[in-house]
Order: sequence, then structure tokens, then C-alpha cells
Amino acid sequence: MRALTWQGKKNVSVEMVPDPKIVEPDDIIIQVTTTGLCGSDLHLYDPLGPFLHPGDILGHEPIGRVVEKGSGVTELAVGDRVVVPFQIACGSCFMCTRGLQTQCETTQVREYGMGAALFGYTDLYGAVPGAQAELLRVPHANYGPIKVEEGLNDERFVYLSDVAPTAWQGVEYSGVQPGETLLIVGLGPIGEMAARIALLRDVRVIGVDLVPERLARSAALGVETIDLTAGDPVAAVLELTSGRGADAALEAVGMEAHGSGVAEAAQKVVGLLPKALSRPLMTHASTDRLAALDLAFQAVRRGGTVSISGVYAGAADPFSMQLIFDKQLTLRMGQANVKRWVDDILPLAQDDGDPLGLESFATHHLTLEDAPAAYEMFQQKQDGAIKVLFKP
Repeated sequence: MRALTWQGKKNVSVEMVPDPKIVEPDDIIIQVTTTGLCGSDLHLYDPLGPFLHPGDILGHEPIGRVVEKGSGVTELAVGDRVVVPFQIACGSCFMCTRGLQTQCETTQVREYGMGAALFGYTDLYGAVPGAQAELLRVPHANYGPIKVEEGLNDERFVYLSDVAPTAWQGVEYSGVQPGETLLIVGLGPIGEMAARIALLRDVRVIGVDLVPERLARSAALGVETIDLTAGDPVAAVLELTSGRGADAALEAVGMEAHGSGVAEAAQKVVGLLPKALSRPLMTHASTDRLAALDLAFQAVRRGGTVSISGVYAGAADPFSMQLIFDKQLTLRMGQANVKRWVDDILPLAQDDGDPLGLESFATHHLTLEDAPAAYEMFQQKQDGAIKVLFKP
């Protein structure tokens, strides 16, 4: 089959690789019909290279059809249309039964002390082949895959794999209520989807970004936008909130935030080292670029909540604990527990009115062969790229 593979730092290519096989009785194989390019894939494109190997298949946002199933699969039939969550969870362990599927005790990657295995996301998360491919093996298929109806196009459902649950959880974790103000730092795919969800709940949304196309698209939805390059964004938020700050902030940028020069330089130096040196440094002494998170801490009101949806991997990040403690902030964070939120989101995807605007959410629909150029375009924030979907 054809698959998008990691070949080195900022080097991905489409290659012919062996078709996946049924390994366990509860496995299925799906033919991928649409798969997304996620902002967290860009972390693999550059800083997380020490935990990848040439030939690793990337991607974790698929929808497709079941083409083969193991003898133990009872919940799905060949031909069923399914969305596959980005994490692999069993559904029956202590963590899964508490709605913490990204901490699944069956698939936890204990070698690295990490949570549940993820599709296409490095040795740290199980080295499971990813979904930017023609075919995908899906373990624990009696629990994970979400069966979806026929008739509606893939765009109505593909975001259930990651984008919509991640944004939904981010808004839920913020605790923001109707009539209150939510600050969203970063208006990429997760930030914009979170804005759509919050606006649907009658929450006032202020959004910060530096990409003109992102600012314009969010402004058209009703977000009060702040251009990061136009001045002090914290002062701008305070001006919009009578000097108090937002009731809650949702940080949707993550480890590669602009404005963190020292951490950026450190990430690049570590990425150039041999794996024998870079892996221990990444595991025990790495730092993230924290400018976006700092902005959220400063611009949220005292007693407010900061919800972190952006992916972080730093083992020695320097937080301003004085600020967090003095302002009495609540922090909530983590990878999205997809199945926990599906029952809330699926009706919105099925709604004829498409209240989240899912059908028009993607800015680019490309072939798999376009993926290498798409990674560069998305990282460089070119051509108005906000959400890219591939059709393998």
C-alpha cells in the first residue's frame, strides 16, 4: 500500500509499504477514505525526531471502511463505515471506565512511562503505524472505532477522530459558562473548533493568533480577534475585559509556540544530536516553547482556569509558579479522551444544519502524494492552510 512515511527531520515521503495484517482476534483493517494532517504531526516533522525511525507511518485522524476483521470482532461488519479515535483504548480497564481513555491501562506505553498508545506517534506512544495511508490496522476494534451513518460526506465525521473531541474537551476543561469570556490562544484547527463550540454555547470568545487568514476566519465566526504582532496581547485582553482578564483561557498552540527563542534554539540543537544523546535529553531535560502558555496565564483573570489542549513534551519546563499560585489558577490538560465526548459531538455532526460547520472546515483537500508539500505548507503557515485533509 501507499503510506506517508517519516524519513528524517523535515523529510516525509510517500512510499510503498507492506499491507497491515490482522494480528489479534479483535483487530480490524480499514480502507482509509479521508485522513487529516494534525498540528501535532508537525511536532514529528521536527522536534520529536529522536523517537522516530525512517519508514514510520504518520497520521492519526482517519475515517474509512472495514475491509477485514478478526475472529473476535463482534461489533462491526466488513463494509461498515467507521471513524477511528487517535488513541488506542480497551474500554474496560480502570482508566477507560472513568472516561480517561488516553490513560488506558491496557495500552499504556510503560517503557517510557507514557499513557495510551497513539496511532502514528513515535516510540513514546507505542510506535503504532499511522493513518496517512491506504490501509490501517485498528486494535481493540470492539471498542474504539465509531460507526457512522451512510449518506453524509467524510467531513461530517472525520473530525471525531481528534479535532472535535480535543476542542470539546478543551472547552469542557475550561469550565466556561454561557455569558462568560473564553480566551483562546492559537486559532489553528483546535483553537478555531473550540471557538465554534464555545460560541454555540453562548460564550464570548476572544482569540489570539498571528496568521492573518486564521484571524479573519475566526473573526467571521464572531470571535473578537487579537493580532499577536500588533502589540501587547495581554493588554488587549485586559482592555476587552474591563481590566480583569478572561474567565478562562484555552491554550491551543503547544510546544512550538512563537516567541520562545531560547527554547526553540535548544530544541533545534537536541534534534541534531545522535539518538543515543538526544533521547535522554528529550526524556529528562527537554523544554518547550512556552510563550503561548505564558500568555494564557497572564491574560486569564484571578481565580480563572487555564485549559491546555496544545501538546507539550518538555521534561524540565520553567513555569512561573509565582504567577500561577498568586492568581489562584486552576489548570486542566491532557490528550483528548475521544470516546468520552462522542455522544455529545455525534448529534452535531449528524444535524442537517451542520452547527459546527464541519463540511466547510477544511481549507485544503489533497491527495496522499501531496502530503510532503502539505507538511511544509502547514508548518510555514502558507496558502491559508488551517486544516488539511488527504484522500488516500
